[in-house]
Amino acid sequence: MSNNFPEKRIELINHEKTQELFGSFDENLKIIEKELLVSLLIREGVLKIIGDEKNIDRASRVMEILMKKQDEGEEISSHTVSYIIALVKEGDEDKNYDFDDVVIATSRGKLIKCKTLGQKDYINSIRKNDIVFGIGPAGTGKTYLAMAMAIKAFKNREVNKIILTRPAVEAGEKLGFLPGDLQEKVDPYLRPLYDALHEIMGIDLFQKNMEKGLIEVAPLAYMRGRTLNDSYIILDEAQNTTPEQMKMFLTRLGFGSKVIVTGDVTQIDLPKGKSSGLRTVMEILNGIEGIDFIYFTEKDVVRHRLVQDIVKAYEKYEINKEDLNDFSE
Repeated sequence: MSNNFPEKRIELINHEKTQELFGSFDENLKIIEKELLVSLLIREGVLKIIGDEKNIDRASRVMEILMKKQDEGEEISSHTVSYIIALVKEGDEDKNYDFDDVVIATSRGKLIKCKTLGQKDYINSIRKNDIVFGIGPAGTGKTYLAMAMAIKAFKNREVNKIILTRPAVEAGEKLGFLPGDLQEKVDPYLRPLYDALHEIMGIDLFQKNMEKGLIEVAPLAYMRGRTLNDSYIILDEAQNTTPEQMKMFLTRLGFGSKVIVTGDVTQIDLPKGKSSGLRTVMEILNGIEGIDFIYFTEKDVVRHRLVQDIVKAYEKYEINKEDLNDFSE
C-alpha cells in the first residue's frame, strides 16, 4: 500500500494478550488485512492500520470489538474474527456482539455459549416457544445447541425426559440390508446424537439416565402412536422425513413438552420423487403462535473457515443451476 494512504494507530498495552489476539503466526491479522483491504503494521507497541478511510474505520471497529471480547475473557479464534468482520462490513454496528449467555457447561467444564447472532436468536426462540425449527447448513450448531438446552432443562427438572430421534433412511440405504439386529442397524444413524450427549452430559451420567429410561435415542418410527408429555424432544436431520412422518412426529407433542426440529433443506437424501417433510412444514406452519422458524446462513457456520466457503460455493451453484433451468424452459 502507498504511504499516501491515511492511517490509524492503536496502542497495544499487554504484550501477552496482544499475541493471543493476533493469533498463531498473526493469523487473525492476516484475515483482517485480506477481508478489509488494509495493511496492519506493529511497531513498538503500536498497531498501525493503513488503507483508505472507509476500510480503516471498519478495521478499527473490528479491532475494538475483538479487544472488548478478549477483555471479557473470550478466546479469539479465526472464526470469531471472520464473523465480526462480516457483521461490520454489513453495517450492523448496533447489533449485540456479546455472546456471554452461557447455555450450559459440559461434563469437563467447558462453557457452551452462542458464537453467532443466529445462534443467539435460536436459543432465545427455544426459550420462548414450544416448537422451534432450526434450519440451515452443516456446522451451525443447530443440533448441538438444541441438545445443550435439552440437557439444561432436564438437569433443572423442567422436563422428566429427553427424547432424541432421527429418520433412519439416508443416502439410499435400507435397514434391511444392514448387518445386525435392529438396534445395531439404527445405531450408526444415531451416533452423532450419542457423541453430543457424551460430551455435554458425560458418559457415566448419560448411561445411568439411559438405563432408567429418562433419555431415549431412537429412530423416528418409534414415535408413532405415542403422546410425549413433560419431555424435551429433538428431531434431527428432519429434511429426510416425509410430510406424513413430519405430521406424525409433531402431533406427538404432549403437555409440558418442547419440540426442536433441525435440518438442512439442501441435504435431502430421500428417494427421487419423495417430498421432504421439512420443506412442506415450512409453508404449512409458518405464522402460528408458539412455533418459530430460525434460518441459519453460512455466517453461522462455526467449523473450519473452509466450511463457510464450501457452503457459499454450493449455494452459488444451486442458484446458477436454477437460473439455467428457468432459461431453458
